[in-house]
Amino acid sequence: MPFTITQDMSAEPEYEARCVAGDEAECGAASGTHHDPGPVEEWQRKHTQNTGHRRYRRTFGDYAELQPSPYLTELN
Repeated sequence: MPFTITQDMSAEPEYEARCVAGDEAECGAASGTHHDPGPVEEWQRKHTQNTGHRRYRRTFGDYAELQPSPYLTELN
């Protein structure tokens, strides 16, 4: 059965970054989870200014909902 996948707008997305700079081991410092990318980007800027580290792993998470295809709903 075909489904349409959409972002669940009732749940806030999550943004996060972790510093992966380092020659032998990753720094590992993390921004913490935020519901907007702005604080994460600001944390990256400050971390780079304080440490000189310039490589980060960014993560975005959200919730998705699957709904039956509107076309199939009309046929039933």
